[in-house]
Amino acid sequence: MGQGYIAIILADKRAPADAEQIRTWVDSHHYNNGYKLTEHSYLRNNYVWAVENLLCPQGQYYKSRIVWAGDYADNEQECTTNLYHLAYSELNTPKISNPKSKDMTDHRFILNHSKGLFVDKNHQFIGFDGFHPLPLLTSEGNGRGGGDYNGTYMELIGTWARDIISVDSKVPEGFKELVCEFTENRF
Repeated sequence: MGQGYIAIILADKRAPADAEQIRTWVDSHHYNNGYKLTEHSYLRNNYVWAVENLLCPQGQYYKSRIVWAGDYADNEQECTTNLYHLAYSELNTPKISNPKSKDMTDHRFILNHSKGLFVDKNHQFIGFDGFHPLPLLTSEGNGRGGGDYNGTYMELIGTWARDIISVDSKVPEGFKELVCEFTENRF
């Protein structure tokens, strides 16, 4: 069965015993995209651009913790469900965002402020628009359902989940580049 994903912006770092607080979340169906990770995780995708728009310097959630939450991901600590299902719960339904989708090619750098790393989107494989690093690096639950990513740099999938991320046109001093040209295995 296919696994669905949504982009979730989390509150600032939580105390170890506290539950995660969802600030907002973005649904791919509002942008006429599928829920599966590989249905919307490609460069120049309007859904991913909408999320990037939230994370750019002019965005409402610049430098925020983000996760691309899968509905088959592990449950939250001390909870009977995961972030995906928490976002869709009655409590969090009003927190859904529908940010404007605009061309974000001028914001070519994805910055991980938690790790001091950046990805240059211009270095991604461009065939059939290439895979966008943001959803793949921040995903939770990949490998558990149909439509999940299976390709190069598998060891990096999800390693930025819940980190402080922004999208910008320049790289801060001291950040190091992470090269991850994601391409799917084709059998």
